[in-house]
Amino acid sequence: MIKLVLQGLALTADTANEITDRVQGVLQNNHRFSIIKSQSITALQLQLLRTDYNFDINVLPMDFDPMATQLLITDMDSTLINIECVDEIADFINVKPQVAAITEAAMRGEIDFETSLRQRVSLLKGLEVSALDRVYEERLRLNPGAEIMLNRLKQQGIKTALVSGGFTFFTERLKKRLDLDFTMANVLGEHNGFLTGEVVGDVCGAKAKADFLLKHCGLLNISPSNVVAMGDGANDLLMMNEAGLSIAYHAKPTVQEQAASALNYCGLEGVLGLLQLDFD
Repeated sequence: MIKLVLQGLALTADTANEITDRVQGVLQNNHRFSIIKSQSITALQLQLLRTDYNFDINVLPMDFDPMATQLLITDMDSTLINIECVDEIADFINVKPQVAAITEAAMRGEIDFETSLRQRVSLLKGLEVSALDRVYEERLRLNPGAEIMLNRLKQQGIKTALVSGGFTFFTERLKKRLDLDFTMANVLGEHNGFLTGEVVGDVCGAKAKADFLLKHCGLLNISPSNVVAMGDGANDLLMMNEAGLSIAYHAKPTVQEQAASALNYCGLEGVLGLLQLDFD
């Protein structure tokens, strides 16, 4: 049995019924989302539905049990939060266009992530560390639905982790602010109050993110099938491929093509619909 999850502001009872008829399914309406159970749906049918309606339509993987979810791992930049932190840091040293161009290429998968990160960080050399505080206070915002999602997951007893190709300066503050269970990110080198233009230690890139997921499955004694992994860029794909459910959040095309599900209309509260968790 195939499960189709519909959610978004434009979803109505009429459109849910229309889609139910098109896939010859059975409709179950919830407060924030609708589920249609159908015997089968082709990739072409799904593509046509997504073209015809302006809300999120996803097919849950057959072997994924939403109620067995025990861990959500999410990327930070442009996923949990609204900015690419390294780009905003670069704005304080007047190299944002150069850094942003490298960021975009890396997220599209055109440049090796570790190489791209070291290139970008090298351009920050000499910047006062205090600029990081300004980025956090003045520019960093949670993406819509983040707190709704995290609070509901906590109610459900689902652990939360933030893994980032960005920097511990931000992940550690967000961990404390949002009461997250685990974090991992890169360490920016600094000396006498200035950035050195270097990353300290190993780079947290695509493989490190995937390894983080598998390591924490071991620590929590759970299966990767009990994990949801979410991101927006190419360096999230290895991690997402290990998870029971992968979610492309307002993501680059290459990520949308490879993820099991995609949120393009919903905010982060859309994760709850995919897990079949209603909320007020």
